[in-house]
Amino acid sequence: MNDVCHGRATVSTDEEGTPIMTRPSAVPGTTGSGARDRFGTGPAATSDQPAQGSGTASQVGSDFLQGPLAPAPAGPAESRAPVPDDDHFEQVLETLRRQIRDLEFADALPNAEEGRTLQADVLAQLSDYVLPRVRRPDIPLLIAVAGSTGAGKSTLVNSLVGEQVTTTGVRRPTTNSPVLACNPADVDWFSESSFIPSLPRMRQQGLAMPGKDGMLVLAATESMPQGVALLDTPDVDSAVAAHHEFAAKFLDAADLWVFVTTSTRYADARVWEFLQVARDRDTSLAVVLSRVPRRGRRQLLDHFGAMLEANGLGSAARFAIPETDQIRGGRFTSNVADHVRDYLAEVAGETEQRDRVSRRTFVGVIESFRTRVPELARQVESQIETGRILATAVDDAYATARHRIETSLGDGSLLRGSMLARWQEVTAGGELAKSLRMRGRRARRGGRVEQAERSQRVGALERAIREALEALVVSSCERAGDEVEQRWREIPGAGELAAKALNQPGTGLLAQQIRQEIAEWQREVAEMTTASGATKRSVARFVTFDHDVVALVLIIDLLGYERSRSGGGAHAAESSGPSPQRLLKGLFGAQSLRSIGASARDGLGKRILGLLERERVPFDSALAAAGIPSEDSAVQLYQATYNLEIAK
Repeated sequence: MNDVCHGRATVSTDEEGTPIMTRPSAVPGTTGSGARDRFGTGPAATSDQPAQGSGTASQVGSDFLQGPLAPAPAGPAESRAPVPDDDHFEQVLETLRRQIRDLEFADALPNAEEGRTLQADVLAQLSDYVLPRVRRPDIPLLIAVAGSTGAGKSTLVNSLVGEQVTTTGVRRPTTNSPVLACNPADVDWFSESSFIPSLPRMRQQGLAMPGKDGMLVLAATESMPQGVALLDTPDVDSAVAAHHEFAAKFLDAADLWVFVTTSTRYADARVWEFLQVARDRDTSLAVVLSRVPRRGRRQLLDHFGAMLEANGLGSAARFAIPETDQIRGGRFTSNVADHVRDYLAEVAGETEQRDRVSRRTFVGVIESFRTRVPELARQVESQIETGRILATAVDDAYATARHRIETSLGDGSLLRGSMLARWQEVTAGGELAKSLRMRGRRARRGGRVEQAERSQRVGALERAIREALEALVVSSCERAGDEVEQRWREIPGAGELAAKALNQPGTGLLAQQIRQEIAEWQREVAEMTTASGATKRSVARFVTFDHDVVALVLIIDLLGYERSRSGGGAHAAESSGPSPQRLLKGLFGAQSLRSIGASARDGLGKRILGLLERERVPFDSALAAAGIPSEDSAVQLYQATYNLEIAK
């Protein structure tokens, strides 16, 4: 094997002549010129035997910072603040966090899943990573070891620490119980609620059963340097969704990601989803390809390196660990992971190095908000627009219903069928004339049979008017409801809202409500005809009349009797007796008739409008309860992004 000096790294060639990096730079993103597609393969990458000068197996099991190339341990970082000491910056971040936390999304509507996912991601980073580091610049550097199922993360963590702090094996009992190894001096910080507040935690009491699922296990060990913590996370590609969601939570809170995958799993989609997140946030990153077989090693490393380059991750520090069965006590007994340990030792050994790692990740996260928060705003806008479309569908449908009703009430179209027949019976029977009598003269009572027949004819007309108005309003409301449902079902997810609206208690009572409103309106019109001063004085001195009958005549006139005559809408109108309007003008005068008619129309219009408003309530309530973002929430997010840009 031949060694040459190339930039900041020592490049060697193996037995096959393949260049390998035995000592990569500890600074993420600076792999050295000419070595961007090369892996640090360690002293034992090409042999099952320890490399000369790399130490024995017992030496390999030394503490985290005690490798042969590790600098002297440093105390806790005292000035790793990645942002200026400015309370305004914290206030801007806190405002942004509050606005994102208070966002609502309608679950069933488009962009809900995307919006909630992005909301949770940004909120987690703000709460678990950004704000704690702004408030406490001296917090320990957190290195998160993540990766594929069975990649050997736990074995690597134990080997890096120098003692077993986490259980190993594919079927481990603590798959969803991450273990955080740190110096005893730092354990209190990770016990505080400011570190991932929603996460329960406990201190390790042996390895038999470190903790329960969903609980962070804190392993205090003198093998870890003060100011640095190493976290063994759940598998990012676990079949259990909660496991990789849990892993993502820890990655959001980490300063440096060490991503471990195997020679058989590195092309999996889930692996690249996580790596691309690191790329997009410009997170300090190192990748470890484990269980690399001797045969075909060169092709594997070249292919994985090409994939990293193609996905914009060419600057990530890279390491390869060969296949080996030299594992005991949950860690390697050979020196195959020494190069990874040396890299992390250099990263963690000096305050300046820690600063560079944490600052890059911090700045990357802040910069990512420039695109992530506006993208969240766009998801919000999409839901707002969907809500606006749904609300417009309701407005349009019931406005059309109102217009349809108002048109039918005045164009004479109701004066047909049963109502026209009942009106003809009343006029032919002389009820209009009989309802009028000279003052001082006793009303002609007629026979009992005649009175009963007269009462039946008047009552039949009253019912016909009520039924016609009821049928008009019911059909218009039902048509409006059908139109809303149809338009809502055209939007993905809105059909569920329509079903909820139509199934609300109280629906189906429309006919009963209309019947009651029309009856009250008819009584109201009758009362108008009895109002003092309503009758022409010249007539009132000589004539009195049955107000209930005259009220029916007024209603017939309001329903467009004269229009129906001129337009031929009522086919028998010409032979149906005296004109209602002529009779009413004779009784009240033109001015009083206009006043009474306007009041009657207004009263009916208000009652119908009230019915329409009640009918649309289920749709309005469904929209209100859907959780659609408010109109100004997107604007606030854009403003918060601008404020953040100014503050930083």
